[in-house]
Amino acid sequence: MTGRPGRTGKSGSQASAGDLLELVRSGRAVTRGALQQATGLSRATVGQRLDRLFRAGWLREGAGGPVGSPLGGRPSITLEFDGSHAVVLAADLDTRHARAAVLTLTGEILAERSGALVIEDGPEAVLGELGRWFAGALAEAGHRAAEVCGIGLAVPGPVDRESGRVVQPPIMPGWDGCDIRGRLSRAFTEHTGAPAVPVLVDNDANLMAYGEQRAGYPDCAAFALVKVSTGIGAGVVVDGSIYRGVDGGAGDIGHIRVGAEALCRCGSYGCLAAVASGGAVARRLTEAGVPAASGSDVRDLLAAGHPEAAALAREAGRRVGDVLATVVTLLNPGVLMIAGDLAGTPFLTGVRELLYQRALPRSTARLEVVTSRLGERAALAGAGALVVEHLYAPWRVEERLAALGV
Repeated sequence: MTGRPGRTGKSGSQASAGDLLELVRSGRAVTRGALQQATGLSRATVGQRLDRLFRAGWLREGAGGPVGSPLGGRPSITLEFDGSHAVVLAADLDTRHARAAVLTLTGEILAERSGALVIEDGPEAVLGELGRWFAGALAEAGHRAAEVCGIGLAVPGPVDRESGRVVQPPIMPGWDGCDIRGRLSRAFTEHTGAPAVPVLVDNDANLMAYGEQRAGYPDCAAFALVKVSTGIGAGVVVDGSIYRGVDGGAGDIGHIRVGAEALCRCGSYGCLAAVASGGAVARRLTEAGVPAASGSDVRDLLAAGHPEAAALAREAGRRVGDVLATVVTLLNPGVLMIAGDLAGTPFLTGVRELLYQRALPRSTARLEVVTSRLGERAALAGAGALVVEHLYAPWRVEERLAALGV
C-alpha cells in the first residue's frame, strides 16, 4: 500500500518525520537527497527525522539506486517503508457469510478464515465470533496478537465515519447505533489477551471500491464500484479518497425509487434493491419453483448455468443499468466496476444494454465497465488499506512516535 499522491506539501521546518514517511511510502522521494529536495530541509535535519523512523522500525534501507552523476560515484541508498514491523486484521461481513484475515502493512494476506455467519444474529454474537476467528488466523499466520496495529471491518450498511456506528441499516436488523468499534475491540482482547487496538468500520462497497481502485486502477481519478449481492450498494473513490457524503450515506443506490411496487426491506416500495438485488432475484426464483434463499444461492445457480437464473440476472442488470446511467452522468467516472454475487455475464450484459442506451455518449466515451479483480478479497484489501492510511497519516505518525519515545 502506498500513500496517495499530493497530500504532503509541507516544506522547510514544517516537514515532520511523518511527512518524510509519507513521501517514502508514496514513492515520491525515496532517497535522502530526494527528501531534501522535496522538503527543503537540511541534510542533518532529514537525517535526524529519518533516525526516529528507523528506531521505530518503520523504515529500512533498500538497494542502492542508480548513480545520479555522469562522473560516477556511489549509488544513492534507497529508503523503504518496512511493512514487516506489524500486521493488520481485516474482516468483511455479508448477510450470511463472513471473511477475516491477517494482512501485512503492504496488503499481503498471510492467513484467512471464512464461513457462515448470520448478521441477523446481532452484533454481540457476530463480533464475538469474529474475535475468535482473528485469534485463529493469527495463530495460523505465526504472528503474535501484540503485533496487530489495527483492525478494519466492512459491513453491509451505511456507517457514520466519526462514530463508526451503522445508521438505520436496512439489512442489518439489531445493529442500528451499535458501538461496533468497542465490541470488536473487546472481542479481540477477549480471544487474544492483547491490549485494545484501533478499530475502523466502513461500508463494504466503499472498502471494496478502495481496495480495487488502489490495486488495479491507482491512476483513475474517479472510480465507482457497484456491489450487487443480497442488497445493492455503491462505493466511490475520488482522487484516491473514499467519497462518503456528509454522514456516510453516499452510494446507497439500492434505495433509489424505480417505479416498481415491490416492498423493500427498508419499508418503502419501489426501491431498486427490491427488484434487482440478489435477494430479489432469489425470491423470484423461489416463486418459480427454484429454491434460493440469498444472493449467494443465485451466484451458485448462475455458475451452474441455470437458464432461469441467467434470464432474471440479465433483467436485474437492465434495471441497475438504467439507474447507473444517471450515476455515470453525474460522476463521470473512468471505471465502473460491477461486483458481488450477481457480477457475471448475464447481469453485466443487462447493465451495458441500458447504461449505454440511456447515458450521454460523452459520459461513456472513456468509461471502462469491468468486473472485480480482487473478487471476494476486495473488501479485506480495502479495510487493511484504510487502517494503514489512518495509522501512518503524517500527523498521527508524530503522535505515535512520541508515544514510543523516539
